[in-house]
Amino acid sequence: MTDVVIVEAVRTPIGKRNGSLSGVHAGDLLGVPVKAVIERSGIDPEAVGHVLTGCVHQVGMQSGNVARMAWLAAGLPLEVGQVTVTTQCGSGQEAITLGHAMVGSGLVDVAIASGVEVMSRIPFGAATPTDPDCGPRYSPNYEERYEVTNQFEAGDRIAAAFGISRLATEELGAASQERAAKAWADGRFTSQVVPVELPGVSLARDEGMRDTSLAALAGLRTNRAEPDAVHTAGTSSQIADGAGALLLMTEERAAQLGMRARARIVDSVLVGSDPVLMLTGPIPATQALLERTGLRLDDIDVFEVNEAFAAVVLAWAKETGADLERTNPNGGAIAVGHPLGGSGPILVTRALHELERTRGRYALITMCCGGGVGTGTLIERL
Repeated sequence: MTDVVIVEAVRTPIGKRNGSLSGVHAGDLLGVPVKAVIERSGIDPEAVGHVLTGCVHQVGMQSGNVARMAWLAAGLPLEVGQVTVTTQCGSGQEAITLGHAMVGSGLVDVAIASGVEVMSRIPFGAATPTDPDCGPRYSPNYEERYEVTNQFEAGDRIAAAFGISRLATEELGAASQERAAKAWADGRFTSQVVPVELPGVSLARDEGMRDTSLAALAGLRTNRAEPDAVHTAGTSSQIADGAGALLLMTEERAAQLGMRARARIVDSVLVGSDPVLMLTGPIPATQALLERTGLRLDDIDVFEVNEAFAAVVLAWAKETGADLERTNPNGGAIAVGHPLGGSGPILVTRALHELERTRGRYALITMCCGGGVGTGTLIERL
């Protein structure tokens, strides 16, 4: 397989629920990072062979192939084609995996992998119609085989299964906020964030961060009114709005165009996991990436593990033995939010820029997904 490199990786600031980005059309929001990777690289947009976008809830303004609508709304060449994919929360990361495969196989030599979600306008469950003629989400055959659980139950069940206390989740939640605040104070995100121009103002900073102490977290009610519940709003990912994009190409094509290859995609995976616990996918995804590449945990300089719930990250660390000090070093979705389909490209962008800042070599990015799936990407800074 031909080496696939990342030439550009950018993201929008992440808007909090009903915040500054809530009034932006999803297509226009996606257009911001997509245009930015083109403009920053200087590539002729007609040279892009394929545009792939992750989006979870493909209804309303996110319907009708939002990747295509965003491209056209941005005034980009109509001859270039787009596709929108979904793998629940890992949709944007799966777009990267598909872009990796397409470029690496020679089907195209340049691709853009991106993702978007405006959760303020398109909420959880929006893609499940209420019309009974459409049928239920789960078939009787599925329910015979697996218990139907939701993400909130799954997060708390993971905590119980891995012996994770509420205090441990709160310590991670507080650390996420502290790390994100420090990252912004130190200017670590400046190079990766493309401001979104709004009427009368330019949003250039993540909106979801809060001053949070362990005492304040201890006073929050749990997401579920059950005795086994441990997660609260302070230890769960925030509903958010955002988008990200990566420009991928072969190393040869980058050299021909005179562009700097910033990282190589070493490997990409999509794995299945227990659909009842649902959110343990990062564990087998990480194990698969290490086994397939022959790398060890100690070789990885940066881990980006989506903070869907604090217990997801803590269980992953317990099972894999990964170092939490190298995990989400600039905070995660608990602090800044998880705009579903946008999170995959956002996490890879964060990882790449952190490798460049610290002069690290390898980063591993992984996400849990509804239904019991895990996405994973391993990159090497060049």
